[in-house]
Amino acid sequence: MPTPFVAVPSWELEAGEASRIVEQPDPVSPRRANHAVEPEPDAASDASRASSGSAAGGRPSVGVDAGVAAHELDALGPLAEFATDGPVTDLFVNGEAGLWVDRGGGAERDPRWTATEAEVRALAVRLIARGGRHVDEATPAVDVRLARGIRVHAVLPPLSSSGTLLSIRIPRVAGFSLAALARAGMLDAEREQALRRAVLERKNLLVSGAGGTGKTTLLGALLAEAPHRERIVLLEDVAELRLDHPHVVALEARQANLEGSGRIALDVLLREALRMRPDRLVVGECRGPELRELLAALNTGHDGGAGTLHANSLDDVPSRLEALGTTAGMTPEAVARQAVSAFDLVVHLERVDGRRRVAQVGRFALDGGRLAVEPC
Repeated sequence: MPTPFVAVPSWELEAGEASRIVEQPDPVSPRRANHAVEPEPDAASDASRASSGSAAGGRPSVGVDAGVAAHELDALGPLAEFATDGPVTDLFVNGEAGLWVDRGGGAERDPRWTATEAEVRALAVRLIARGGRHVDEATPAVDVRLARGIRVHAVLPPLSSSGTLLSIRIPRVAGFSLAALARAGMLDAEREQALRRAVLERKNLLVSGAGGTGKTTLLGALLAEAPHRERIVLLEDVAELRLDHPHVVALEARQANLEGSGRIALDVLLREALRMRPDRLVVGECRGPELRELLAALNTGHDGGAGTLHANSLDDVPSRLEALGTTAGMTPEAVARQAVSAFDLVVHLERVDGRRRVAQVGRFALDGGRLAVEPC
């Protein structure tokens, strides 16, 4: 039978193979139009760099950090040079439509990048494979972690009607202490002290916010304040959180194999983690049935735990928890009773004009048997 065609980008070819096609135009490598000419800066991009690069008085702002070394970004292949072009937090490849780069002030299209759909798909397959997973027609949407917490999410057609999509998160959070975040303007001195005290008093914390608001950044800084004698067991669907703490045990969920078996979800990992004698139990993001296991654990003597949750506002947190509870077979009333006793504080973050900050802090309460949150 004939050999099936597989698009192989030229950046993956060996030197010998590349030499055999030197006479041909470069049909399978992303092309950087006007690569030697930098685009003219405008006021918006200048503001983006300022908000991402330094705060007033030369202080570093949230999102700028040597968290990932340049050579570690080589795992991104042809996207590596764009990932090192300033304080980049996110890269988005939208099929043939192009590449968008976020440097902290919003995504901006980079005109230097062009690639065909076949090239983008081949790049997506290779990046996902480097993370130890697979993306294909049977599994067309996949998350993976590359070196030092670089997170890659890929979606293939037909799930995407606009071609192969890549969303890449570049961690820039290593080394930020709670004090550094306060200096950068993420929180004021009063809340810094209150949150530090909550960690030392082993309060259970839920950090909420929309995507890109700094939930992982703040959670990492808070857990770094935990006494070094304590054992932190961290569970994530895709490993992303990096803690400046000497005793961290990290567990990562596993995708099903090509036969559809072998999947280990967060709820299973959480049950295993309870047998590892954690002093602090941390779930990187609650977004499914693992919520039931986490609530049960935090209600049975596991103090000092923490997790993150996607929510648009502090007032939306109760409804988000209720929605997640239904995936685990819990009624809204059961979620309310469990959450009120499980979490001591809810810390909500927001992002305004590229700046991430703690917007509100609240506590859960019961309101007619349903879950509510009260600012504090």
